[in-house]
Amino acid sequence: MSESTSATVPRGLPGWLGGLWAHRWFRFAVRRAGRLSLSLWILVTASFLMIHLIPGDPVRAALGPTAPADLVLARTRELGLLDPLWRQYADYLVHLFHGELGTSITSRLPVSETIAQRLPATAQLAVAAFVLSMLIAVPLGVVMAVLTRRGRRRRTELAFTGTNIVLGAIPDFLFGVGLVYLLAVQTHLFPVAGRDGLDSYVLPVLALAIGPAAVLSRIVRVEMLAVMEADYIRTARAKRLTPVRIHLLHALPNAVTATLTLGGLLLSSLVAGTVLVENVFAWPGLGSTIVSSITTKDYPLVQGTVLVYGVGVLLINTLVDVVLALLDPRSAIGDS
Repeated sequence: MSESTSATVPRGLPGWLGGLWAHRWFRFAVRRAGRLSLSLWILVTASFLMIHLIPGDPVRAALGPTAPADLVLARTRELGLLDPLWRQYADYLVHLFHGELGTSITSRLPVSETIAQRLPATAQLAVAAFVLSMLIAVPLGVVMAVLTRRGRRRRTELAFTGTNIVLGAIPDFLFGVGLVYLLAVQTHLFPVAGRDGLDSYVLPVLALAIGPAAVLSRIVRVEMLAVMEADYIRTARAKRLTPVRIHLLHALPNAVTATLTLGGLLLSSLVAGTVLVENVFAWPGLGSTIVSSITTKDYPLVQGTVLVYGVGVLLINTLVDVVLALLDPRSAIGDS
């Protein structure tokens, strides 16, 4: 397959750059990088403005209502909060460029240090929930597609679809509350909260994974049903290949594109969903950190955690784009 197309080269480009532009993979990389850069700038700007437009005095909230006025003023000046908003924004961008996220108002610790301590717990929770969701959704979707193909077992299909709709509509934190009551408070099978041992992962991971697994299994089923009616699947059946070989080696790989797309979006939503679930289970991750920092109006810590969450989601979505382009270049890249 040729790596270049007849795409028009923009005017004014040097000859060597025009030659690179003729390759669709180069255009794909440039445009994805440009989109990522623009998204990162919007994210940084939005997080800065969002926090600074919230009413209230963060220094007074951190030092307490009885703190002397001169101490509050000195701390406010030290943090640069008396400067014009544009200057605070410019300083924030300069510090970000140098890898500095600022210092927490409440703890006086570097924000990067706090994030480094809390990020592994959040990442482990999100990745474990993603893996469990995929392990549930893909086999379940394939089995249901095989069982309900061509309108067979109509009651089974209705029960599957109805259950998935209900499970997909329930928020993660409600799953968390229900799981705590049933499996921790009532039966004492798992710890109520905290992160101490493998058993402490069970309830928060389940709370995060159940809803996405339900939604993704429906998509896998629909994709498998479409693939199983393709001509090459009919040819495989005519060759008297075993059903297991037809479904797993021929049908499933060709249904994986949409599954990967949704899987990447699923991982992004799981990263964001950890904010509420971590607070239900008192999980020592970024989710509980961001809630507590919003409560205390700790500007630098809120900005840092929001930025880490946003960058994580953007990088995951970009990685999904790249994987899809590698799997199916013509549909993912085209003549972009």
